[in-house]
Amino acid sequence: MAGVASAIAPEGIDWVALGPEPLPLDTANRWATVPGAGALVMFLGIVRDHADGRDGVTGLTYEAYGPEATRVMAEIVAAARVRWTDITRVALLHRVGDLALSEASVAVVVSSPHRGVAFEAARFCIDTLKESVPIWKHEHWSGGDDWGLGAHDVRTLARNEGT
Repeated sequence: MAGVASAIAPEGIDWVALGPEPLPLDTANRWATVPGAGALVMFLGIVRDHADGRDGVTGLTYEAYGPEATRVMAEIVAAARVRWTDITRVALLHRVGDLALSEASVAVVVSSPHRGVAFEAARFCIDTLKESVPIWKHEHWSGGDDWGLGAHDVRTLARNEGT
């Protein structure tokens, strides 16, 4: 798996990476743009100035159990490929460490021959990532800092998730 740090896209059709450097969004867009794909959907999760029950957020710190996080991210991509057999390329990229307002924390990139599949697969990937990947968010605001209030138990990705 190529790391986010390298900003070098992999040779294959899947890209899963976790790291502290800014997400290589332009590289991911170019990597997913291939002749057989007529659609490309890119979802970005952006650090915003508020969170559940908290105004004045000034930044976030993401922590992850790296090996497990990348393993589960790869399982999500595999499940998407089972469910949507004609997706062309899939990237799941997530940052860890300190992020400022307006920085991208997560990117999902899906290309496919048709837009419906690209939208559905991208939505599945981000929703499943949020529910099942061991990544935690520590929020910083003018009055202090604490773990995100929207935390939940990590859901195990079922073997037949994509079917």
